[in-house]
Amino acid sequence: MATTTAAQRREQARFEYDAFLKSCPTNQLLDRISDKWVSLVVAALAAGPMRYSDLGRKIAGVSPKMLTQTLRSLERDGLLTRTVTPSVPVRVDYELTVLGQNLALLLTAVKDWAETHFDEVHRARERYDADGPDA
Repeated sequence: MATTTAAQRREQARFEYDAFLKSCPTNQLLDRISDKWVSLVVAALAAGPMRYSDLGRKIAGVSPKMLTQTLRSLERDGLLTRTVTPSVPVRVDYELTVLGQNLALLLTAVKDWAETHFDEVHRARERYDADGPDA
């Protein structure tokens, strides 16, 4: 029986990923990138690098704690970089990596879809609520 290297095992596992299985790492990644704050941060950074305070102003309703957690998780996942420039006060810029830019194409499309089709969804909700689910 031939032994396999760790790289070969990882490559084999890549073909066996199944996001429908809760234990699959792709399921966990999908959960992360489908988060509302992740989507909005990535979409905001798609236009180019931004400072923390600019992101906080751009994304209505995000608390400082949630913005910090989101930025840290995106940095950990390799989707953005954090650049600290020594100055008074210290300047911190966030920018999407190539991987993050790739994801931004998808998430920006979803954001654009929501903005384009909200009126249709709203009308469908009103019809549903007026008629009831059993109509």
